[in-house]
Formats: sequence, C-alpha cells, structure tokens
Amino acid sequence: MRQPLAYIHPGAKIDSSVVIDPFVSIDNNVEIGAGCKIGSNVTICEGVRIGKNVTIFPGAVIGAIPQDLKFKGEETLVYIGDNTVIREFVTIHRGTASKGKTVVGKNCLLMAYCHVAHDCVLGDNIIMSNATQLAGEVQVGDYAVLGGGTLIHQFTHIGAHVMIQGGSRISKDVPPYITAAREPIQFCGVNSIGLRRRGFTNEQIRAIQDCYRLIFQSGLNVSQAMERIEAELPSSQERDEIILFVRNAPRGILKGYLDK
Repeated sequence: MRQPLAYIHPGAKIDSSVVIDPFVSIDNNVEIGAGCKIGSNVTICEGVRIGKNVTIFPGAVIGAIPQDLKFKGEETLVYIGDNTVIREFVTIHRGTASKGKTVVGKNCLLMAYCHVAHDCVLGDNIIMSNATQLAGEVQVGDYAVLGGGTLIHQFTHIGAHVMIQGGSRISKDVPPYITAAREPIQFCGVNSIGLRRRGFTNEQIRAIQDCYRLIFQSGLNVSQAMERIEAELPSSQERDEIILFVRNAPRGILKGYLDK
C-alpha cells in the first residue's frame, strides 16, 4: 500500500507488499524487501538495503551520510536484516571508505532514539535500549543487550551474549557471555540467565565461568590468564571464542573485580 503523500524515487526497488505511510521519503538506490512496514515521516536515504519483514517506526532516518569529516561522498551502503524493528527517531548512517557499509543484523530491536554510526557492524538478535549511542566502527556480537543510554566509543567491540547496564560509558572491549556494569564499567559476572534462556547447558556455562575466573578474579594479567586458559581448560567453542576475542581486542578489555 503506497500513500500518495509519500515520496518514492523511481529508482528505488520496493516489493509490492511493502506498506508505506504518509510523508515517507525514499531516495534513489534503495531496496526494500517483502513484508516491510515504513511508518510516517521516515527518511530512507540513498544506498539502503532492507530485508524482509522489517518494521520502521515514525521519524527514523536510515542511510544518512556519516558524521565523519573524512567522508568524501563515496558510494557506501546500509544493510538492515530480516525481521528487525527500528523504533521512533532511530538514526543509522552509511559507511565510509573504511568499511563501505553499516550493518544491522536479523531479528534486532533498536529502541527509540538509538544511533548507529558509520561502519558499525551489528550481529543478529541484538537489543539496543532507548537512546543507546554507537560511535563509528563499533562491532556488536549476536544476542547482546545494551541497556538504555549506553554510550560506546568508536572502534569498540562488544562480544556476543553480553548484558550491559543502562547508562554505561564504554571505551574498552567487552568480551562475550558476560554482564558489565558499575562506573567505570567493569566485569560483573557471567550472563548465566541470558545463556540459559538461549539453551546453553550448565556445563557450557561452567566452562565460561572458569575462563573468566582466570581473566578477572585470579590476580593474573591478561596475557598470563590467556596462557593458563589454553594450558589448563579443555578446548570448546566458548573457550576458543573468548580467547580469540580477548587476543584481538583493539582497545583492550574492560576491568575486573580485582583491577585498580
């Protein structure tokens, strides 16, 4: 259903099943898949690729050019995965020459007033609570839950299955499977409730806890903890993901209980 009061560029490719409310603006070089719903006063700029069954609430702006002074008008993209919900006044910016695209995965919920800056990459099943702000080139793993008003510094990595307290300011990488809270942000335990909800066994959760005891509660530095984990704990998908994340954390990881 197309409202006559919406502007749709003739170069846009929009499935016939898409519902478009009044006062929507859709630019050239936009693709929107089947089953989507675009609320009133939404602006979808050039270079946006939207999957199937995506719902965008009124006032959102998708694909605006980056707020990055290095951006020179290069052709870049935004990808929105299937079944994602984008609430009121969310802003998602195009990529730059750095990565060429900004990505939001499938089955995500971006609540009102969230911002996703240029070249961010978000996995699937992520929840960004109200007014969470991601600076440029942030990466967020699958099933991460970011509490309302969370502020994340550019280039920071957030691991899969994390739970972050609302109002947090994050400038260090947050490894997978944990909860992070307090001020300044720090490790507050394994996200065992979230992991059980997603089908992790008690054995898997205990193995994750064993890793983080060595990293955050043993008094070892990170390099020493990594050596102990590899030498003493049996290999598993979760253990190996933790090792890979920590060793490749571009900003270093957040502090633990015993860190000063």
